[in-house]
Amino acid sequence: MGFWIYMFFMVLTIPAIMIIFGRIFMKKAPEKINWVFGYRTRRSMMNKDTWAFAHKYIGRLWWICGLVLLPLSVIPMLLLLGKDKDMVGGVGAAITIVQMIPLVGTIFPTERALKKNFDDNGWPRS
Repeated sequence: MGFWIYMFFMVLTIPAIMIIFGRIFMKKAPEKINWVFGYRTRRSMMNKDTWAFAHKYIGRLWWICGLVLLPLSVIPMLLLLGKDKDMVGGVGAAITIVQMIPLVGTIFPTERALKKNFDDNGWPRS
């Protein structure tokens, strides 16, 4: 039971982080453009406008994805209650790998949106 509880909380980590940081980024981007915290790509770090746009955009994506992933992660784990450690560990690992797809996958639409709304110099398109 102890291992199941541990895996349950580990499986909830990615959706929780996506929900929390998604909400934070939707409301307000980190104040300074930096290489430590935030959505950091060449295009997003061009200026304050691209920085704020990228955070608002990916924040919305993360928030939605996190809300979808949360029940999709909890339900299989609840079905594993009382199962052996190997099954719990294997399914928990599989869930975590699947969770990484939207976490990393949101980079592509965010970069597309940046490219659509800003030119190569970071100026808003008309």
